[in-house]
Amino acid sequence: MHSPLPLRTLLWIDCDAALLAGVVVSLLSRWLSDLYDIHRGLIVAMGLANLAYGTFSLSLARRASRPRSLIVLLVAANAAWAGVCVLAAVLFARTASAFGLAHLVGEGLFVGGLAWLEWNRTAPRLAEAER
Repeated sequence: MHSPLPLRTLLWIDCDAALLAGVVVSLLSRWLSDLYDIHRGLIVAMGLANLAYGTFSLSLARRASRPRSLIVLLVAANAAWAGVCVLAAVLFARTASAFGLAHLVGEGLFVGGLAWLEWNRTAPRLAEAER
């Protein structure tokens, strides 16, 4: 099943979401730490990870041509981050607030969904290249 969105559009959604999340989480880390009942260091790390990731996906979105290897790396990074978010939600299930858990699970689902959509736009191109 292919995504109805072109890969370029997915990449712009990906980088915009990551950069926005990175800026907001970083700027509001003290407040979010209290709201989420999660150590501020982890909140800051999440913000910085989003900024770094958003910068990488922005570099791909802006390119006229995108090497398949970099798209596969992006998909793997999205999938890994989705796993980290879900794992963090499990690890903090007893201590984090409902808001913190909702953030972790929501980000994991969003990023995992992006990985799935990007892969479904990329995998057919990889298969064609192997023929």
